[in-house]
Amino acid sequence: MRNYEQELKNRVAFLQKALRESGAKGFVYGNSGGKDSALVGILCKKACDNTLGIILPCQSSRNFGEDRDHGRLVAQQFGIEQREVDLSGVKAALLEALSPVQEVTPVAAANIAPRLRMTTLYAAAQSRGALVAGTGNRSEGYVGYFTKWGDGAYDVNPIGDLTVAEVYDFLRYLGAPEAIIRKAPSAGLFEGQTDEKELGFSYAQLDRLLLEGETDREAQEKIERMHRASEHKRRPAMVYSDGSET
Repeated sequence: MRNYEQELKNRVAFLQKALRESGAKGFVYGNSGGKDSALVGILCKKACDNTLGIILPCQSSRNFGEDRDHGRLVAQQFGIEQREVDLSGVKAALLEALSPVQEVTPVAAANIAPRLRMTTLYAAAQSRGALVAGTGNRSEGYVGYFTKWGDGAYDVNPIGDLTVAEVYDFLRYLGAPEAIIRKAPSAGLFEGQTDEKELGFSYAQLDRLLLEGETDREAQEKIERMHRASEHKRRPAMVYSDGSET
């Protein structure tokens, strides 16, 4: 069990160091109404008053309901500045523009939303002289459960070493809204989507593998298969050098 009093001090110091070294004036993050964005928003606000959370609904009805309500709830409780940008029309326009070029698969279409959110966050951050704070945790990172150049793109990430269980423990320590802690994790990319349903195993099984080295056999096989298949997401892009490698 982590000492979350010390973890809070360490992560606030980490974020403040990132600001000093970059010369940035604050943080911008995607306020999705989920556990990870809640924790990142709280940490950034404690590190720097100039923290902006942007709610970024994109077509999914959940984005305009429960997720937006929870995002506002966290922002209000912790005094975080918030704005909202509806990306639904932008996504529809992009899909229409792509229609003469290529039929977009459902998976590719779902990944458009995180990439539009990334573009929005960076536009806002650059205009404010701020850093984009990432919201990915260790568990999701291990299996590549993020969109490359979408929510996987950021300047600084204060929670990337935390498992899902640890994120929840940290939120409880900070007194985050119970509604955030109780609800089933979901990226909200399409109707009825939940993380664990899409993954095919629970976060508890995944966390057990990361922390203890093994978990239920069937789940472990799925997890390791996803880890191998998503390795390209965790590595820098391949760049040709001198041609000596074979």
